[in-house]
Amino acid sequence: MTLFVENVNRYIDHMKIKQVYLSKICGIEKNKLSRILSGLQDETGADMEKLSKALGHRVDYFLSDYIELPKINEYAPNEVAFYAGEPTSNQAKMAHDLIEMLGNIDQVLGAKSRFENVGEM
Repeated sequence: MTLFVENVNRYIDHMKIKQVYLSKICGIEKNKLSRILSGLQDETGADMEKLSKALGHRVDYFLSDYIELPKINEYAPNEVAFYAGEPTSNQAKMAHDLIEMLGNIDQVLGAKSRFENVGEM
């Protein structure tokens, strides 16, 4: 297994990134990606570029003898990931609004039942 693949594996394990998700965002077919990450198939330069870009780094980051893994708590728990790359400002606002609504789901459901019962009063 190459240093690149070892470091990618360390990174995705640390970040809890599933291979299926990584396959979708990098465009490498999931069976091929599995073979690459298990060392059964050599990665090409194009594969390295796709994987690095999908993981938000340059190829040389994964070719280093030591990669500094980000602290998990550096990532905000209310961030939402989109498969189609960076969200538009409208998508980001909608995701933020949905997360806020879910944080207040009890109040939302209570309001719904109050509105449903308005006609019965």
